[in-house]
Amino acid sequence: MHKEKGKKEIILRGKTAVFIDWANVYGWKKSLKSEVDISILYKYLKSYKNIGEIYLYFGKDNHPKSEEFLNRAEKIGYKIITKPVKYILIENFETKKIYRRKCDFDMEVCIDVHKKVAENFESFVFFTGDGDFEPLYKLLVELKKQTKQ
Repeated sequence: MHKEKGKKEIILRGKTAVFIDWANVYGWKKSLKSEVDISILYKYLKSYKNIGEIYLYFGKDNHPKSEEFLNRAEKIGYKIITKPVKYILIENFETKKIYRRKCDFDMEVCIDVHKKVAENFESFVFFTGDGDFEPLYKLLVELKKQTKQ
């Protein structure tokens, strides 16, 4: 990959897998002041010859935009991991109930990482803001694997 002016290049060692927790990445739009485009992100990641698989974790619900997003991501080339979104009641205010969407993929990411370790992947890139992955990162470092968050 040729480094573009003003863009930082990631140095990757050996076969690399990427894990994207979309709920966290989608939330970055507040700090980035724009939405992350899944097409541009995929094209950027695939510009690195070492990157093999790119996993995208996404909570599925009955909303048409959810289905549209998943179809688009699959056509782009992402390896899609999904499960149903849970709706957790957080407040019952008079006649109005307020629910929070919840769909954690911590276990699925960990299982997929362990599979990639068994397949001799050397580098692991994580797109998540989730601090729960710290033990996984530490394990990968102990196994002499490269991690990027």
